[in-house]
Amino acid sequence: MRRHFSLLILSGALLALAGCALEEQPVPPPSAAQAPADSVPTEVAPAAPRGLWPSDAPPIRAVSAILIDARTGRTLYEKNADAPRQVASTQKLLTGLIVAESDPLDAPVRISPEDTRVEPTKVGLRAGETYPRRQLLSAMMVKSANDCAAALARSHSGSIPAFSEEMNSLARRCGATCSRFVNPHGLPAPQHSTARDMARIAFRAYRNPDLRRTMALRSYCFRYANGRLCFLDPTDKLLAISPCYNGMKTGYTEQAGKCLITSYSRGGREYILVQLGSHAPQIFNDAQTVIGWAESK
Repeated sequence: MRRHFSLLILSGALLALAGCALEEQPVPPPSAAQAPADSVPTEVAPAAPRGLWPSDAPPIRAVSAILIDARTGRTLYEKNADAPRQVASTQKLLTGLIVAESDPLDAPVRISPEDTRVEPTKVGLRAGETYPRRQLLSAMMVKSANDCAAALARSHSGSIPAFSEEMNSLARRCGATCSRFVNPHGLPAPQHSTARDMARIAFRAYRNPDLRRTMALRSYCFRYANGRLCFLDPTDKLLAISPCYNGMKTGYTEQAGKCLITSYSRGGREYILVQLGSHAPQIFNDAQTVIGWAESK
């Protein structure tokens, strides 16, 4: 009995030391065409915090980063991956995931005045206009439109605070337990995540077919309610470099710095790279450096 009690104490101490690290657990790699039910990567966390790892990892300018195998979630590269930071518009990936998993994408969304009161990046929605949800999702993911993010969040939950609660709930189910989100677009606010947590969210988003198609768009024609057309170029410059780069989301604020979540697939290898707190335009160069290093292994 005394030995059993001692083992319980030791187990509790080890869990406390692990902090926010995700325990390695066997998860069969799901097809990228299917969205798993509350699945998390097989392993996206070491037992303790690390700086740049492994020893031959190339240095990059991002303050924190992580590269995972997009099929299994295994960590391949990391740099300060557990440092809490604002992540700017990369958290739109979580917003898009909630919408793509839960809402009818061809249903109409009526724009409210509060949806339009965001800056600086927006497509210029006007109160009273109606758009298919899929169109708002595409503009949010391609051009990082904050007004589209606000409209999607409000139409889903009724208010931004209510939607933020859903963001935090889904993040926890993805294994992102060191994050707190308070808005759907990533504009400066008392919120934070980590490179590791964003990789966990991206791991699930990578498996949603609607979101995957939207994130891979090389351009998007946005049709306004009055019939006017506007061609939107993606904020992710990697999409123009090679078809192997197939999403996911960019972000920038002064507080967060330049942020990028990248997915890549070639020759049977699939990767997800998260970079936070970098400086433009080197963040795209650094993505190519890290993925090139991974392919050479």
